[in-house]
Amino acid sequence: MKKLTGFFQKLSLTQQVLSMILLLLLAFAGFFFFFLGQNIESAISSQMYEIMANGQRPIISLLETELAYDENMYMYVSDSATQSNCLILDGEVHLLGDAKEMSREFYVYLAEQSMNLTKTSPVYNGFFRLGDISYYYRLTLVTSRKTPIVVASYMDNSYAKTLQRTLVDSTVYVTILAFFIFFMIMMIWVFSIIHPLNQIKNYIEKINKGEEVELHINRQDEIGEVAHAIVTMKDELTKQEKAKEEMIHNISHDLKTPIATIKSYSESIKDGIYPYGTLESSVDVILNNAQRLEDKVHNLLYLNRIEYLLTSDSEGVVTNMKDVVEQVVLNSAVIRPEIEVFTDVEEVFFDGLLEAWRVSIENIMDNAFRYAKSYIKIYVRENDLRISNDGPKMPEDRIDSLFRPFEKGEGGRFGLGLSIVHKVSKANNYIVMGYNTEDGVCFRIYRKEQPKKHKEGSRFKKDSKKEA
Repeated sequence: MKKLTGFFQKLSLTQQVLSMILLLLLAFAGFFFFFLGQNIESAISSQMYEIMANGQRPIISLLETELAYDENMYMYVSDSATQSNCLILDGEVHLLGDAKEMSREFYVYLAEQSMNLTKTSPVYNGFFRLGDISYYYRLTLVTSRKTPIVVASYMDNSYAKTLQRTLVDSTVYVTILAFFIFFMIMMIWVFSIIHPLNQIKNYIEKINKGEEVELHINRQDEIGEVAHAIVTMKDELTKQEKAKEEMIHNISHDLKTPIATIKSYSESIKDGIYPYGTLESSVDVILNNAQRLEDKVHNLLYLNRIEYLLTSDSEGVVTNMKDVVEQVVLNSAVIRPEIEVFTDVEEVFFDGLLEAWRVSIENIMDNAFRYAKSYIKIYVRENDLRISNDGPKMPEDRIDSLFRPFEKGEGGRFGLGLSIVHKVSKANNYIVMGYNTEDGVCFRIYRKEQPKKHKEGSRFKKDSKKEA
Protein backbone atom coordinates (compact mmCIF):
# COMPACT_ATOMS: atom_id res chain seq x y z
CA MET A 1 0.00 0.00 0.00
CA LYS A 2 2.85 2.37 0.86
CA LYS A 3 4.56 1.61 -2.46
CA LEU A 4 1.32 2.33 -4.32
CA THR A 5 0.84 5.59 -2.42
CA GLY A 6 4.46 6.60 -3.08
CA PHE A 7 4.10 5.82 -6.78
CA PHE A 8 0.87 7.83 -6.98
CA GLN A 9 2.47 10.83 -5.27
CA LYS A 10 5.29 10.85 -7.84
CA LEU A 11 2.81 11.43 -10.67
CA SER A 12 1.97 14.88 -11.92
CA LEU A 13 -1.42 16.35 -11.13
CA THR A 14 -2.66 15.58 -14.65
CA GLN A 15 -1.48 11.97 -14.40
CA GLN A 16 -3.12 11.62 -11.01
CA VAL A 17 -6.47 12.87 -12.34
CA LEU A 18 -6.25 10.62 -15.42
CA SER A 19 -5.44 7.67 -13.16
CA MET A 20 -8.47 8.46 -11.02
CA ILE A 21 -10.66 8.66 -14.14
CA LEU A 22 -9.31 5.30 -15.36
CA LEU A 23 -9.98 3.69 -11.98
CA LEU A 24 -13.47 5.18 -12.01
CA LEU A 25 -14.05 3.77 -15.50
CA LEU A 26 -12.88 0.30 -14.43
CA ALA A 27 -15.07 0.44 -11.33
CA PHE A 28 -18.06 1.47 -13.44
CA ALA A 29 -17.36 -1.30 -15.98
CA GLY A 30 -17.25 -3.84 -13.16
CA PHE A 31 -20.46 -2.45 -11.74
CA PHE A 32 -22.10 -2.56 -15.18
CA PHE A 33 -21.11 -6.10 -16.12
CA PHE A 34 -21.66 -7.73 -12.74
CA PHE A 35 -24.34 -5.81 -10.91
CA LEU A 36 -26.21 -3.97 -13.64
CA GLY A 37 -25.96 -6.97 -16.00
CA GLN A 38 -27.65 -9.21 -13.46
CA ASN A 39 -30.34 -6.63 -12.85
CA ILE A 40 -31.00 -6.34 -16.58
CA GLU A 41 -31.33 -10.13 -16.83
CA SER A 42 -33.72 -10.17 -13.86
CA ALA A 43 -35.75 -7.34 -15.40
CA ILE A 44 -35.95 -9.20 -18.74
CA SER A 45 -37.13 -12.38 -16.99
CA SER A 46 -39.84 -10.41 -15.22
CA GLN A 47 -40.81 -8.86 -18.54
CA MET A 48 -41.02 -12.31 -20.22
CA TYR A 49 -43.25 -13.72 -17.48
CA GLU A 50 -45.43 -10.60 -17.61
CA ILE A 51 -45.87 -11.05 -21.38
CA MET A 52 -46.93 -14.68 -20.89
CA ALA A 53 -49.31 -13.66 -18.07
CA ASN A 54 -50.95 -11.15 -20.39
CA GLY A 55 -51.28 -13.84 -23.07
CA GLN A 56 -52.92 -16.26 -20.60
CA ARG A 57 -55.60 -13.85 -19.36
CA PRO A 58 -58.11 -14.32 -22.27
CA ILE A 59 -57.63 -18.11 -22.07
CA ILE A 60 -58.23 -18.12 -18.31
CA SER A 61 -61.29 -15.89 -18.73
CA LEU A 62 -62.71 -18.25 -21.34
CA LEU A 63 -62.14 -21.28 -19.09
CA GLU A 64 -63.80 -19.60 -16.12
CA THR A 65 -66.98 -18.85 -18.13
CA GLU A 66 -67.63 -22.64 -18.17
CA LEU A 67 -68.85 -22.51 -21.75
CA ALA A 68 -68.75 -25.56 -23.97
CA TYR A 69 -65.34 -26.21 -25.50
CA ASP A 70 -64.98 -24.39 -28.82
CA GLU A 71 -61.67 -25.08 -30.55
CA ASN A 72 -61.97 -22.02 -32.81
CA MET A 73 -62.58 -19.76 -29.84
CA TYR A 74 -59.55 -21.10 -27.96
CA MET A 75 -57.46 -20.82 -31.12
CA TYR A 76 -58.49 -17.18 -31.44
CA VAL A 77 -57.76 -16.11 -27.85
CA SER A 78 -54.46 -18.02 -27.72
CA ASP A 79 -53.09 -16.60 -30.95
CA SER A 80 -49.72 -14.92 -30.23
CA ALA A 81 -46.60 -14.14 -32.23
CA THR A 82 -44.27 -14.42 -29.23
CA GLN A 83 -45.56 -17.26 -27.06
CA SER A 84 -47.13 -20.72 -27.34
CA ASN A 85 -50.06 -21.81 -25.15
CA CYS A 86 -51.40 -25.20 -24.13
CA LEU A 87 -53.69 -26.82 -21.58
CA ILE A 88 -52.62 -29.59 -19.20
CA LEU A 89 -55.42 -31.82 -18.07
CA ASP A 90 -54.89 -35.08 -16.17
CA GLY A 91 -51.22 -35.06 -17.19
CA GLU A 92 -52.00 -34.66 -20.87
CA VAL A 93 -50.83 -31.61 -22.85
CA HIS A 94 -53.25 -30.09 -25.39
CA LEU A 95 -51.78 -27.46 -27.71
CA LEU A 96 -53.85 -24.38 -28.44
CA GLY A 97 -53.87 -22.52 -31.75
CA ASP A 98 -50.58 -22.45 -33.62
CA ALA A 99 -48.50 -23.32 -30.57
CA LYS A 100 -44.93 -24.32 -31.33
CA GLU A 101 -44.64 -28.05 -30.94
CA MET A 102 -41.87 -29.12 -28.57
CA SER A 103 -40.26 -32.47 -27.70
CA ARG A 104 -42.05 -34.98 -25.51
CA GLU A 105 -39.36 -34.45 -22.86
CA PHE A 106 -40.45 -30.82 -22.55
CA TYR A 107 -44.15 -31.65 -22.24
CA VAL A 108 -43.46 -34.35 -19.65
CA TYR A 109 -41.48 -31.77 -17.68
CA LEU A 110 -44.36 -29.25 -17.85
CA ALA A 111 -46.85 -31.93 -16.75
CA GLU A 112 -44.67 -32.83 -13.78
CA GLN A 113 -44.32 -29.18 -12.77
CA SER A 114 -48.07 -28.62 -13.09
CA MET A 115 -48.75 -31.30 -10.47
CA ASN A 116 -47.07 -29.05 -7.86
CA LEU A 117 -49.65 -26.27 -8.30
CA THR A 118 -52.28 -25.81 -5.60
CA LYS A 119 -55.08 -23.37 -4.91
CA THR A 120 -52.81 -21.49 -2.52
CA SER A 121 -49.95 -21.47 -5.07
CA PRO A 122 -51.73 -21.45 -8.44
CA VAL A 123 -48.90 -19.83 -10.49
CA TYR A 124 -45.37 -20.96 -11.21
CA ASN A 125 -42.74 -19.28 -13.41
CA GLY A 126 -39.81 -21.35 -14.60
CA PHE A 127 -36.87 -21.68 -16.94
CA PHE A 128 -36.00 -24.78 -18.95
CA ARG A 129 -32.91 -25.46 -21.07
CA LEU A 130 -33.35 -27.80 -24.02
CA GLY A 131 -30.17 -28.33 -26.00
CA ASP A 132 -28.70 -24.94 -26.94
CA ILE A 133 -32.02 -23.13 -26.47
CA SER A 134 -33.52 -21.92 -23.25
CA TYR A 135 -37.27 -21.55 -22.65
CA TYR A 136 -39.30 -19.44 -20.28
CA TYR A 137 -42.59 -20.97 -19.15
CA ARG A 138 -45.54 -20.01 -16.95
CA LEU A 139 -48.05 -22.38 -15.36
CA THR A 140 -51.41 -21.17 -14.01
CA LEU A 141 -53.95 -23.40 -12.26
CA VAL A 142 -57.61 -22.71 -13.27
CA THR A 143 -60.82 -24.44 -12.19
CA SER A 144 -63.23 -24.92 -15.11
CA ARG A 145 -66.48 -26.81 -14.58
CA LYS A 146 -65.08 -27.97 -11.25
CA THR A 147 -62.16 -29.52 -13.09
CA PRO A 148 -58.58 -28.35 -12.40
CA ILE A 149 -56.88 -27.30 -15.63
CA VAL A 150 -53.38 -25.87 -15.97
CA VAL A 151 -52.80 -23.15 -18.57
CA ALA A 152 -49.15 -23.44 -19.74
CA SER A 153 -47.35 -20.82 -21.82
CA TYR A 154 -43.79 -20.99 -23.07
CA MET A 155 -41.45 -19.02 -25.32
CA ASP A 156 -37.82 -19.36 -26.26
CA ASN A 157 -35.13 -16.84 -25.32
CA SER A 158 -34.77 -15.25 -28.75
CA TYR A 159 -37.06 -12.39 -27.76
CA ALA A 160 -35.23 -12.09 -24.43
CA LYS A 161 -31.89 -11.86 -26.22
CA THR A 162 -33.22 -9.16 -28.53
CA LEU A 163 -34.62 -7.23 -25.60
CA GLN A 164 -31.40 -7.67 -23.62
CA ARG A 165 -29.29 -6.53 -26.54
CA THR A 166 -31.46 -3.46 -26.97
CA LEU A 167 -31.26 -2.56 -23.26
CA VAL A 168 -27.51 -3.17 -23.05
CA ASP A 169 -26.76 -1.21 -26.20
CA SER A 170 -28.86 1.74 -25.08
CA THR A 171 -27.26 1.61 -21.61
CA VAL A 172 -23.76 1.43 -23.09
CA TYR A 173 -24.43 4.37 -25.41
CA VAL A 174 -25.83 6.45 -22.58
CA THR A 175 -22.89 5.45 -20.37
CA ILE A 176 -20.33 6.34 -23.03
CA LEU A 177 -22.00 9.69 -23.61
CA ALA A 178 -22.18 10.41 -19.87
CA PHE A 179 -18.57 9.34 -19.37
CA PHE A 180 -17.42 11.50 -22.29
CA ILE A 181 -19.22 14.52 -20.85
CA PHE A 182 -17.78 13.75 -17.41
CA PHE A 183 -14.30 13.35 -18.91
CA MET A 184 -14.53 16.70 -20.70
CA ILE A 185 -15.74 18.43 -17.54
CA MET A 186 -12.90 16.84 -15.56
CA MET A 187 -10.29 17.90 -18.13
CA ILE A 188 -11.59 21.47 -18.13
CA TRP A 189 -11.53 21.48 -14.34
CA VAL A 190 -8.02 20.00 -14.22
CA PHE A 191 -6.77 22.56 -16.73
CA SER A 192 -8.33 25.33 -14.66
CA ILE A 193 -6.23 24.08 -11.71
CA ILE A 194 -2.99 23.25 -13.53
CA HIS A 195 -2.80 26.50 -15.46
CA PRO A 196 -2.72 28.80 -12.39
CA LEU A 197 -0.38 26.36 -10.62
CA ASN A 198 2.01 26.60 -13.57
CA GLN A 199 1.70 30.38 -13.36
CA ILE A 200 2.63 30.26 -9.68
CA LYS A 201 5.54 27.90 -10.43
CA ASN A 202 6.90 30.16 -13.19
CA TYR A 203 6.44 33.18 -10.91
CA ILE A 204 8.50 31.56 -8.14
CA GLU A 205 11.21 30.44 -10.59
CA LYS A 206 11.57 33.95 -11.99
CA ILE A 207 11.72 35.39 -8.47
CA ASN A 208 14.54 32.95 -7.66
CA LYS A 209 16.38 34.22 -10.73
CA GLY A 210 15.95 37.80 -9.54
CA GLU A 211 13.70 38.79 -12.44
CA GLU A 212 10.93 41.37 -12.14
CA VAL A 213 7.63 39.54 -12.61
CA GLU A 214 3.97 39.95 -11.72
CA LEU A 215 1.37 37.32 -10.91
CA HIS A 216 -2.27 37.85 -11.91
CA ILE A 217 -4.66 35.07 -10.87
CA ASN A 218 -8.26 36.17 -10.59
CA ARG A 219 -9.66 33.36 -8.42
CA GLN A 220 -11.52 33.38 -5.13
CA ASP A 221 -10.77 29.77 -4.15
CA GLU A 222 -7.79 28.23 -2.31
CA ILE A 223 -5.51 28.63 -5.35
CA GLY A 224 -6.32 32.34 -5.43
CA GLU A 225 -5.58 32.57 -1.72
CA VAL A 226 -2.22 30.80 -2.21
CA ALA A 227 -1.34 33.10 -5.11
CA HIS A 228 -2.26 36.17 -3.05
CA ALA A 229 -0.24 34.86 -0.08
CA ILE A 230 2.81 34.26 -2.33
CA VAL A 231 2.58 37.76 -3.82
CA THR A 232 2.15 39.25 -0.34
CA MET A 233 5.11 37.21 0.93
CA LYS A 234 7.24 38.32 -2.02
CA ASP A 235 6.34 41.98 -1.41
CA GLU A 236 7.10 41.60 2.30
CA LEU A 237 10.42 39.88 1.61
CA THR A 238 11.31 42.59 -0.88
CA LYS A 239 10.42 45.22 1.68
CA GLN A 240 12.46 43.46 4.37
CA GLU A 241 15.39 43.01 2.00
CA LYS A 242 15.42 46.72 1.25
CA ALA A 243 15.08 47.50 4.93
CA LYS A 244 17.89 45.06 5.72
CA GLU A 245 20.15 46.71 3.16
CA GLU A 246 19.34 50.10 4.62
CA MET A 247 19.87 48.72 8.10
CA ILE A 248 23.32 47.40 7.16
CA HIS A 249 24.12 50.79 5.71
CA ASN A 250 22.99 52.56 8.89
CA ILE A 251 24.63 50.04 11.18
CA SER A 252 27.88 50.53 9.31
CA HIS A 253 27.63 54.22 10.16
CA ASP A 254 26.69 53.40 13.78
CA LEU A 255 29.75 51.16 14.03
CA LYS A 256 31.95 53.55 12.09
CA THR A 257 31.47 56.41 14.58
CA PRO A 258 32.75 54.63 17.74
CA ILE A 259 35.52 52.93 15.76
CA ALA A 260 36.66 56.26 14.35
CA THR A 261 36.49 57.85 17.82
CA ILE A 262 38.48 55.01 19.41
CA LYS A 263 41.07 55.17 16.64
CA SER A 264 41.51 58.96 16.71
CA TYR A 265 41.62 59.17 20.51
CA SER A 266 44.11 56.29 20.71
CA GLU A 267 46.39 57.92 18.11
CA SER A 268 46.19 61.26 19.95
CA ILE A 269 47.04 59.68 23.31
CA LYS A 270 49.93 57.83 21.67
CA ASP A 271 51.23 61.20 20.43
CA GLY A 272 50.89 62.66 23.93
CA ILE A 273 47.78 64.68 23.15
CA TYR A 274 44.64 64.35 25.30
CA PRO A 275 41.59 65.34 23.18
CA TYR A 276 39.24 65.39 26.21
CA GLY A 277 41.51 67.47 28.39
CA THR A 278 43.07 64.80 30.58
CA LEU A 279 44.35 61.28 30.02
CA GLU A 280 41.66 59.78 32.24
CA SER A 281 38.82 61.63 30.49
CA SER A 282 40.15 60.72 27.06
CA VAL A 283 40.44 57.03 28.04
CA ASP A 284 36.85 57.17 29.38
CA VAL A 285 35.69 58.32 25.93
CA ILE A 286 37.49 55.37 24.37
CA LEU A 287 35.95 52.97 26.89
CA ASN A 288 32.43 54.39 26.37
CA ASN A 289 32.70 54.03 22.60
CA ALA A 290 34.13 50.53 22.97
CA GLN A 291 31.13 49.67 25.15
CA ARG A 292 28.76 51.09 22.52
CA LEU A 293 30.51 49.04 19.89
CA GLU A 294 30.33 45.90 22.01
CA ASP A 295 26.60 46.39 22.70
CA LYS A 296 25.78 46.78 18.98
CA VAL A 297 27.81 43.73 18.00
CA HIS A 298 26.27 41.73 20.84
CA ASN A 299 22.72 42.60 19.70
CA LEU A 300 23.51 41.68 16.12
CA LEU A 301 24.98 38.32 17.09
CA TYR A 302 22.18 37.58 19.54
CA LEU A 303 19.50 38.42 16.96
CA ASN A 304 21.06 35.97 14.51
CA ARG A 305 21.36 33.08 16.97
CA ILE A 306 18.23 33.54 19.07
CA GLU A 307 15.92 31.51 16.80
CA TYR A 308 18.27 28.52 16.92
CA LEU A 309 18.55 28.74 20.71
CA LEU A 310 14.79 28.99 21.18
CA THR A 311 13.86 26.10 18.89
CA SER A 312 16.59 23.74 20.04
CA ASP A 313 16.83 24.35 23.78
CA SER A 314 13.58 25.82 25.12
CA GLU A 315 11.12 22.95 24.76
CA GLY A 316 9.59 22.17 28.15
CA VAL A 317 11.71 24.84 29.90
CA VAL A 318 10.06 27.47 32.14
CA THR A 319 11.46 30.63 33.71
CA ASN A 320 10.61 32.31 37.01
CA MET A 321 9.70 35.80 35.79
CA LYS A 322 9.85 37.29 39.30
CA ASP A 323 13.53 36.37 39.57
CA VAL A 324 14.22 37.72 36.08
CA VAL A 325 12.48 41.06 36.72
CA GLU A 326 14.19 41.55 40.09
CA GLN A 327 17.62 40.82 38.59
CA VAL A 328 17.07 43.16 35.63
CA VAL A 329 15.78 45.94 37.90
CA LEU A 330 18.81 45.56 40.18
CA ASN A 331 21.26 45.69 37.25
CA SER A 332 19.55 48.61 35.48
CA ALA A 333 19.05 50.82 38.51
CA VAL A 334 22.28 52.68 37.82
CA ILE A 335 21.24 53.71 34.30
CA ARG A 336 19.15 56.68 35.46
CA PRO A 337 19.10 56.88 39.27
CA GLU A 338 16.52 59.66 39.21
CA ILE A 339 13.89 57.32 37.64
CA GLU A 340 11.77 55.50 40.23
CA VAL A 341 10.94 51.84 39.49
CA PHE A 342 7.64 50.48 40.93
CA THR A 343 6.95 46.74 40.85
CA ASP A 344 3.82 44.62 41.31
CA VAL A 345 5.25 41.18 40.60
CA GLU A 346 3.94 37.72 41.51
CA GLU A 347 6.01 34.56 41.32
CA VAL A 348 4.86 33.14 37.99
CA PHE A 349 6.54 31.05 35.32
CA PHE A 350 6.75 31.78 31.59
CA ASP A 351 7.63 29.17 28.98
CA GLY A 352 11.14 29.62 27.57
CA LEU A 353 14.79 30.03 28.46
CA LEU A 354 15.84 32.30 31.30
CA GLU A 355 18.58 33.93 29.21
CA ALA A 356 16.16 34.77 26.40
CA TRP A 357 13.62 36.33 28.75
CA ARG A 358 16.33 38.22 30.63
CA VAL A 359 17.57 39.82 27.41
CA SER A 360 13.99 40.66 26.41
CA ILE A 361 13.17 42.34 29.72
CA GLU A 362 16.52 44.19 29.63
CA ASN A 363 15.73 45.53 26.14
CA ILE A 364 12.29 46.77 27.21
CA MET A 365 13.76 48.33 30.35
CA ASP A 366 16.53 50.03 28.34
CA ASN A 367 13.85 51.51 26.11
CA ALA A 368 11.83 52.60 29.15
CA PHE A 369 14.84 54.24 30.84
CA ARG A 370 15.63 56.04 27.59
CA TYR A 371 12.23 57.79 27.44
CA ALA A 372 10.81 57.80 31.02
CA LYS A 373 10.40 61.16 32.73
CA SER A 374 10.01 60.14 36.36
CA TYR A 375 8.92 56.50 36.81
CA ILE A 376 8.70 52.98 35.39
CA LYS A 377 6.04 50.47 36.48
CA ILE A 378 6.41 46.68 36.17
CA TYR A 379 3.36 44.41 36.54
CA VAL A 380 3.63 40.59 36.34
CA ARG A 381 0.84 38.00 36.58
CA GLU A 382 0.27 34.54 35.11
CA ASN A 383 0.94 34.85 31.34
CA ASP A 384 0.83 38.65 31.57
CA LEU A 385 3.77 41.04 31.90
CA ARG A 386 3.56 44.83 31.50
CA ILE A 387 6.25 47.50 31.65
CA SER A 388 5.01 51.09 31.42
CA ASN A 389 6.59 54.52 31.81
CA ASP A 390 5.55 58.16 31.71
CA GLY A 391 7.60 59.03 28.63
CA PRO A 392 6.29 60.66 25.44
CA LYS A 393 3.56 58.79 23.58
CA MET A 394 4.34 56.92 20.35
CA PRO A 395 2.99 58.02 16.96
CA GLU A 396 0.11 55.77 15.84
CA ASP A 397 1.89 54.80 12.61
CA ARG A 398 4.91 53.73 14.64
CA ILE A 399 2.95 51.34 16.91
CA ASP A 400 2.03 48.95 14.09
CA SER A 401 5.66 48.44 13.04
CA LEU A 402 7.19 48.65 16.50
CA PHE A 403 8.46 45.06 16.71
CA ARG A 404 9.16 44.35 13.06
CA PRO A 405 12.75 43.44 12.33
CA PHE A 406 14.82 45.98 10.43
CA GLU A 407 12.31 48.79 11.01
CA LYS A 408 13.82 52.25 11.23
CA GLY A 409 13.41 53.91 14.61
CA GLU A 410 13.92 57.37 15.99
CA GLY A 411 16.80 59.33 14.54
CA GLY A 412 16.89 57.11 11.42
CA ARG A 413 18.63 54.30 13.27
CA PHE A 414 17.71 50.64 13.41
CA GLY A 415 17.04 49.39 16.93
CA LEU A 416 17.36 45.64 17.34
CA GLY A 417 16.23 45.38 20.96
CA LEU A 418 12.48 45.22 20.31
CA SER A 419 13.02 42.81 17.42
CA ILE A 420 14.67 40.42 19.89
CA VAL A 421 11.71 40.82 22.27
CA HIS A 422 9.33 39.96 19.43
CA LYS A 423 11.29 36.85 18.44
CA VAL A 424 11.53 35.53 22.00
CA SER A 425 7.82 36.11 22.64
CA LYS A 426 6.68 34.55 19.36
CA ALA A 427 8.95 31.51 19.73
CA ASN A 428 7.41 30.79 23.15
CA ASN A 429 3.82 31.39 21.92
CA TYR A 430 3.38 34.77 23.57
CA ILE A 431 2.18 38.04 22.04
CA VAL A 432 4.06 41.30 22.51
CA MET A 433 2.51 44.69 21.89
CA GLY A 434 3.10 48.33 22.63
CA TYR A 435 0.43 50.97 23.18
CA ASN A 436 -0.06 54.46 24.53
CA THR A 437 -1.53 54.99 27.99
CA GLU A 438 -2.99 58.08 29.62
CA ASP A 439 0.38 59.22 30.94
CA GLY A 440 2.87 57.46 28.66
CA VAL A 441 3.66 54.14 26.99
CA CYS A 442 3.23 50.47 27.96
CA PHE A 443 4.77 47.27 26.60
CA ARG A 444 2.85 44.05 27.23
CA ILE A 445 3.75 40.34 26.81
CA TYR A 446 0.80 37.97 27.22
CA ARG A 447 -1.16 34.99 25.94
CA LYS A 448 -4.58 35.48 24.36
CA GLU A 449 -6.19 32.31 25.68
CA GLN A 450 -5.51 33.32 29.27
CA PRO A 451 -6.04 37.09 29.53
CA LYS A 452 -5.22 38.52 32.91
CA LYS A 453 -6.64 41.64 34.51
CA HIS A 454 -5.27 43.77 37.31
CA LYS A 455 -6.55 42.59 40.65
CA GLU A 456 -8.69 45.05 42.51
CA GLY A 457 -6.67 46.77 45.18
CA SER A 458 -3.39 45.82 43.54
CA ARG A 459 -0.76 48.44 44.23
CA PHE A 460 2.64 49.05 42.76
CA LYS A 461 5.46 49.24 45.25
CA LYS A 462 8.68 51.12 44.89
CA ASP A 463 11.62 48.78 44.34
CA SER A 464 13.29 48.25 47.71
CA LYS A 465 16.71 47.87 46.16
CA LYS A 466 16.20 51.15 44.39
CA GLU A 467 15.41 52.90 47.68
CA ALA A 468 18.50 51.46 49.25
